[in-house]
Amino acid sequence: MALLQDELKITILHDLLGMKLVLPSYQRPYTWSVKSTNTLFLDTFNAFKEGVQEYRIGSVILHKENDRYNVVDGQQRLTTLSILLYCLGDQEQGLLREKYNQLSNDAIVTNFEILSNRISELSNDEQSKYKEYLLEHCSAVQIVTDSEQEAFQFFDSQNSRGKELAPHDLLKSYHLREMDDADEYLKVRIINQWEERNQDDLGDLFKSYLFPLTQWYKGKNGLGYSSSKINVFKGIKTTNVYNYAIYHKASNLFVEQFNVNGNSEILASRALNQFQLTQPLMAGKRFFNYALHYGKQLEQIKNLINKDHNDEQIPSKRSGDLYIKQLYECALLFFADRFGMDSLSKGVKQQLYSWSYSLRLTMNAVYPQTINKYARGRHERLNEGLDLFSEISEMNHADELKLIVLEKPNIEDKNKEKYKAVYELLCEWNRW
Repeated sequence: MALLQDELKITILHDLLGMKLVLPSYQRPYTWSVKSTNTLFLDTFNAFKEGVQEYRIGSVILHKENDRYNVVDGQQRLTTLSILLYCLGDQEQGLLREKYNQLSNDAIVTNFEILSNRISELSNDEQSKYKEYLLEHCSAVQIVTDSEQEAFQFFDSQNSRGKELAPHDLLKSYHLREMDDADEYLKVRIINQWEERNQDDLGDLFKSYLFPLTQWYKGKNGLGYSSSKINVFKGIKTTNVYNYAIYHKASNLFVEQFNVNGNSEILASRALNQFQLTQPLMAGKRFFNYALHYGKQLEQIKNLINKDHNDEQIPSKRSGDLYIKQLYECALLFFADRFGMDSLSKGVKQQLYSWSYSLRLTMNAVYPQTINKYARGRHERLNEGLDLFSEISEMNHADELKLIVLEKPNIEDKNKEKYKAVYELLCEWNRW
C-alpha cells in the first residue's frame, strides 16, 4: 500500500482545509440533506459548549497528485464544514471555490440558508469562539496515498460512516475513472442521471436481474451478487487492444454513429439496440447507458405484466411469490433483449409464464436457491435439464420458443386452491 506515512496523521480542520484540496470529476454530487447538515452543526456546537478538547469528524481519504490533494472520500463532510465556516465569516474556504454541478449547487445553497439561520441565533462572541473551536479542536484522520488505485481501495471498502458501499456505487466510481478523458459536461450529466435514479431500484436491477441473467444463460450460479462480484460489469477497458476488445469497441462505435446519422440501407430509419446481455459491455460512459437501457426495459416489462394479468395471477403475498415474479420478469427481459420487445407475442408470454409459474404450483416453499437451480435446469422436481436461458441465447428466431415442451407439474391439491387463478390460467393454456 503506497501510503504516505508522513502524511498519515490526525489533522485539525484548520490545516486540513488549508491544503490544496481538489474535487475530482468522478466525485458524486454534494447531496447532504438538511437533517444531516443540522446534525453536524448540533454535534460540533454541543462539543464546543461542553468544552470537549477534541472532536473527531471521521477520516478523509486523499490522493496526492503533485501539490494537489484529490478528495476521494470525505467530500460531503468537508463541504458542509466549509459552508459552516463561511457562515461564520471565514471567506477563505478554498473548497467552495471548486466547480460543483447544479445538483450540488442547489444543496449548497439550501444548507447555507439553514446554517446561516443557526449562526444568526448566536452572539458575535459565540460565533467567534465557535469558529475557533471548529478550526483548532475539530480533527480528522488524514489518509493520503500517491496512488489513485489504492486510494479507491480504501474508498471501495467503506464510506465516511464505515458502512460498506453498495456494488453499484463502486461500479459508478470505476466507470467514471474510465472517463478521465471525457468532456466535463458529459461526466456531470451522467453523474446527475445516475444520482437521480432511485438507488434501491438501481441496486435491485443489478442484483435481481442483470447479474443472474448474465450468469444463468452460461449455466453459472446467479446468487450472491456483492461488491466482490462486480467484475462482471466492469466491461472492456478503453485501453484493451486484443482482437475481441477491438471488435466489440468497433461494434459499439458503429451503433452509436448509426443511431446519430442513420443508414437507410441497413434498417431504414430504425434505431439499433446497442446492448445485449450475452455480450460484454464497454467500460466508461457506455456502462451508464447500459444501466439506463435495462432499467427502462425492465420498467416496460413490469408494465406489460400489470396490463396482461390481474393480482391473483401474479401473487405477491409471500416472499416465494416475489421470487417467482422476478423469475418471470427475468424470462421476459432476456427474451426481449434477444429479439426485441415486439417479439413478446401472446404465445411467448404464455410459454414463459407457464414455465415460471409451474414452479410456484409445484413448490410449497420457494427460496432464491430454488429459483437459481430451476433457472439453470437443475431442479429435480420440474423441467430438469431445461436450461431455458441458455436455450434462448442460442435461438435464431423467436418462434423457436414454441418448440420447447414443458413438463406438467406435479401439483399438490392445496396449491391448486392457494393459487387458484394461476392454476386455472395454466390449465386453460396447456390443456391439463
